[in-house]
Amino acid sequence: MTDLKQTATVRDKIEGCWLGKAVGGTLGQTFEGLTGPLNADYYHPVPEEMVPNDDLDLQVLYACVLSEQQTPVVDRHVLAEAWRDHVEFPWNEYGVGMRNLAEGLQPPHTGSFDNWFTAGEGAAIRSELWACLAPGNPDLAAAYAYEDACFDHAGDGIYAAQFLARLQSLAFIESDPDTLIDGALAGIPADSGITSVVTDTRRWVRENTDWHAVRELIMAAYGSDDFTDVRPNTGFVILGWLMGSTFSERICITNNCGEDCDSSTASIGALLGILDPSSIEDKWLTPIGNDLVLNKEITGITPPETLNGFTDLVLDLQRRLNSEGPAAVSEAFDAGAHGIAVQIAHFSTEWGSWADRDNSELPPVGSTPPKLEFLPAQLPGTWVRMPSTSFESRLLMLHYRMDARGRDQVRLMLNSTEDYRIWLDGDYLHGAQGSNSMFPAPHMAPVGQFIDFTISAGVHDLLVAIKKPPAGRDVAEWVLALVEMPSTLWIENAFRP
Repeated sequence: MTDLKQTATVRDKIEGCWLGKAVGGTLGQTFEGLTGPLNADYYHPVPEEMVPNDDLDLQVLYACVLSEQQTPVVDRHVLAEAWRDHVEFPWNEYGVGMRNLAEGLQPPHTGSFDNWFTAGEGAAIRSELWACLAPGNPDLAAAYAYEDACFDHAGDGIYAAQFLARLQSLAFIESDPDTLIDGALAGIPADSGITSVVTDTRRWVRENTDWHAVRELIMAAYGSDDFTDVRPNTGFVILGWLMGSTFSERICITNNCGEDCDSSTASIGALLGILDPSSIEDKWLTPIGNDLVLNKEITGITPPETLNGFTDLVLDLQRRLNSEGPAAVSEAFDAGAHGIAVQIAHFSTEWGSWADRDNSELPPVGSTPPKLEFLPAQLPGTWVRMPSTSFESRLLMLHYRMDARGRDQVRLMLNSTEDYRIWLDGDYLHGAQGSNSMFPAPHMAPVGQFIDFTISAGVHDLLVAIKKPPAGRDVAEWVLALVEMPSTLWIENAFRP
């Protein structure tokens, strides 16, 4: 590899990274979560400064925390403490990672345990810092990225962060796309979903002249209910880069693929900014300026005031780290010790009247719960996938013990594929039909599958009746969450009184 001696060039590329990141995040945030294809060609609305984005916020936090260390070390436990002390984002894998940390788990288990969002975009979008701290050293950049990503991800959620960190690190010393992609893929498992989507996307771009056609192929092969799924969104980064010819064209293609397009567009913007800082047209830079703007959910730090200042901070941190890698860590973990104790009963209303059931077969809305004989059982966590063969009758009743841990305004979410009814301390609380899609994020739970209410202190009895999956669906899936309001942060050990 080329030895990096031209510090000014490296600085330009790091600043280009943050400018491209800010441009892409500002463009994409308006369209986040929309299904593509879209047709945006500029900011909407046109901003007067960069729009704050967690993609950049968390990297600023990490850099500030590491820079305060006498001898900086990129370590998963240091980064986890940064989440505990400074982050109030409740979203998706962020919320699960912080809940797991509050319940006594440590990374990598905060990311891998009881986490529906292991393959979310949340770590892939934090990859640039690690590349900028290890320019031209993709192995080191990927090692840093792992220490970060394992806090709230596993599997492809980690591999995507490592792939992008390697790609961006190599972009400091190489410009040929195939060389860059091959070098980035060399450090992640060949049988991973990220390797698959990147390889497929590169091939599809060669075989097609219209990005819309490639987007459809990506979605057909890798699309999911989760618009933040890192597999299609990584494909969109590669698609925009390879199919476009200018900065504007490339970020607009990626953005217009839709899905988690503030994240994917920020990622492609950052990559392009490293490859060629001068490629970012003034029309994108003028509206956002150079001020560094963070979300209010990042607390307790004093960040640099500008992207220039952040670039200087990263350069100083790079110097102080001196290419020192993280120490290897091996930690035992017993997932069974973190299960949730419940009582369980199987029942049916098929011999009952309309007073005992509605057309779902479940007890009617507003009814009292049936008298049942329960047996002790344990669930793996808040996320359960139960085979239909485990339903001994047409309906299942679960008895949870629930404690809001001093919070009084709460949200209870049951994102479930099946119809359900819920009672709190014997009184009917909530019910819903099953959801056609799973997206168990309490801050944006599927409509009808949550309820906000005031809860008294102490331990409560929660009964949940769930209908057996119909023929053709082999598994009932649900995620049960109790979160505080209005923050929608998970309440730790809510079902382990």
